Amino acid sequence: QVQLVESGGGSVEAGGSVRLSCAASLRTFVQYTMGWFRQAPGEERKLVAAIARGPSSTFYADFAKGRSTISRDNGKNAVYLQMMRLKPEDTAVYYCAAKVVGTSEWTHWGQGTQVTVSS
Repeated sequence: QVQLVESGGGSVEAGGSVRLSCAASLRTFVQYTMGWFRQAPGEERKLVAAIARGPSSTFYADFAKGRSTISRDNGKNAVYLQMMRLKPEDTAVYYCAAKVVGTSEWTHWGQGTQVTVSS
């Protein structure tokens, strides 16, 4: 059974940073694009960043560009999201997700980790 398990959330003051981790029990991890989504109360789930096989194939949402870094360790089946200069509007549940490289549907999801940014 595929599992994505997030960790690293918590409460942070505005201007601070957070590093989220996701451990994936995917047998062929390198064949998956990994992504981080977030969902704030009353809002739709939004893609924050995604990474295919390596650091040269990344995507960032406009709100994440310049202050976020997504990375992966294929040897550890893990993906990370570092976010800096956090704002109260970054408060959300952050989800790790996976999809087969080259496909459009995110097929595997974690349970999410809460990030709360206080002003």
